[in-house]
Amino acid sequence: MANAPRNYWMLSVWPEYYDVCVEDGFTLLGVGRPHRRRAQRMEVGDRALFYVTERMVFGATVTITGTYFEDRNPRWPSPDPKEPLAWRVKTKPDVTTDADRAVDARLIAPRLEYVKRWPPEEWPLAFQGLLHLIPKRDFLLIEHELRRGRVRPEVALVPDPRHGPRAREAQFTGRL
Repeated sequence: MANAPRNYWMLSVWPEYYDVCVEDGFTLLGVGRPHRRRAQRMEVGDRALFYVTERMVFGATVTITGTYFEDRNPRWPSPDPKEPLAWRVKTKPDVTTDADRAVDARLIAPRLEYVKRWPPEEWPLAFQGLLHLIPKRDFLLIEHELRRGRVRPEVALVPDPRHGPRAREAQFTGRL
C-alpha cells in the first residue's frame, strides 16, 4: 500500500522539460543544485503537479515512487549546460492531458491559496522557480480540473510573451 502524501509539490517547468516528461511517460523528474534539498525531502507517496511556463497551463499530476538519487546524464534541456538536472525522483503518472486539453492556469490561479501572497494581477510570480510546496487544497483543486478536462485550448496553447524565452532567461540569470 502506498504511503499517504505528506507533501504536495508543483514543478514550474519550461515547455521543453515538460515535453521530455510526456515522451518518457512521466516516470522521472529532475531538479538542479538549488532545489536538491527539496528533492531530498520528497517521499514515496508525495504528489506533484506540472505547471508549464510560457503555455501557462497545468498538464499533469504524478505520485513519487522512489527516493531521490543523483544522475548527471543529461535528460532534460537545462538552462545551464554545466548544471544538469541531476537530482532525480522516480514518479508514476496519475492524471495526464494532451497539450490541447491542459488546464489554463489563468482560469484557476485566482482561486489558489498559494498565490494569495502576490497581487492578483501578478499571480505568475508565484510560479517562478522550478519546485514549490503548495497546499493540499490547491493541488486537489487543480487535479480535479485536470480530471474534468476543463480547458480553453485557444488560450492554453498561445504563449504569453511576458513569460517567453527572455523571461525564462531572467528566471535563471536574475536579469531581463
